[in-house]
Amino acid sequence: MNNFRPIFTFLFLVCFLSTSFGFEPLPKRPPVPKDNPITHQKIELGKQLYFDNRISKDGTVSCNSCHSVMGSGEDNRPNSVGVKGQHGGRSAPTVWNSAYMPVLFWDGRAASLEEQAKGPMVNPVEMGMENHQAVVDRIQKIPGYVKAFDAAFKERPAISIDNIAKAIATYERTLITPNSAFDKYMRGNKSALSAEAKRGMKLVEEKGCIVCHSGPNFAGTNGPGEGRYLKFPFVSGTEYEKKYHLSDDFGRFNASKDETDKNTWRVPTLRNVALTAPYFHNGSVKTLDEAVRVMVKVQLDKDASDAEVKDIVAFLESLTGEIPKQTMPLLPPTPGTTLVGDDVVANAAAKTDLKTN
Repeated sequence: MNNFRPIFTFLFLVCFLSTSFGFEPLPKRPPVPKDNPITHQKIELGKQLYFDNRISKDGTVSCNSCHSVMGSGEDNRPNSVGVKGQHGGRSAPTVWNSAYMPVLFWDGRAASLEEQAKGPMVNPVEMGMENHQAVVDRIQKIPGYVKAFDAAFKERPAISIDNIAKAIATYERTLITPNSAFDKYMRGNKSALSAEAKRGMKLVEEKGCIVCHSGPNFAGTNGPGEGRYLKFPFVSGTEYEKKYHLSDDFGRFNASKDETDKNTWRVPTLRNVALTAPYFHNGSVKTLDEAVRVMVKVQLDKDASDAEVKDIVAFLESLTGEIPKQTMPLLPPTPGTTLVGDDVVANAAAKTDLKTN
């Protein structure tokens, strides 16, 4: 175990020299790429697409299925469920405040919300579409979408996979949760935090949590497309590593194929973390207090007393922001027909025949 200490000390110093440790409130507006300015038409179109199951092969899965904006911004499952009832290998990250994340997915393989939006559509376990052209073809067959895309985008044809992703990303940039108790405290309301939360805030700083969970989103402070990655678990051989299977998934290595990226992950946000159980990339830890104990041990090689865990949890709970009110959109119809594939209809008919024969 002692072999880890000089390595950790080195990494700590590197982070210390390159990172501002000052606690920061959440900015009122997220960064917006120059090639995808926010407009009302795009927000409304993106919201429809976000809730539309028809983007999936069998019409059962939407973006909202795994990243529910009616709740915690995710599905609170260890692993999300995709088409044909398939389970993914990782826990769905929250969509709340994802607009502030420099990279997306647990392994950081997407450099923007636009890029991230394209991935699940063609993932065979998630939405299952054959390719992005199949997504475009399906959207083009819905008259209401044709009209909405023409209003939201100037180029022709207006419906493309890039514009579908731009619309979804635009809607996602409205999904921010400001005015947490922590934000109010940082803006001058010193009574906004409880005594426990204030002690927890000090512990987060003293134990070194803020080394990685820095910046206003508590997810590192690198620029767009430049994720903050760290090895997890950093300290090997602990009881938690085996108990919660923390090293079974190689993380960023699966995307980069770089040996140095094995068991390396994008630093997740701590905002709204009290709402996003179960925890870690595999959803293996059910409660927030246990997640705190795990992190203190496997990342910092320290232990936390029950009192310290309670105070840290109180601080983490103070990072829960105001969830913007959401209403279900009315999706454009396809009168007199369905766009769900013939193979799905045939499979349904076959199942019916089996039950009656």
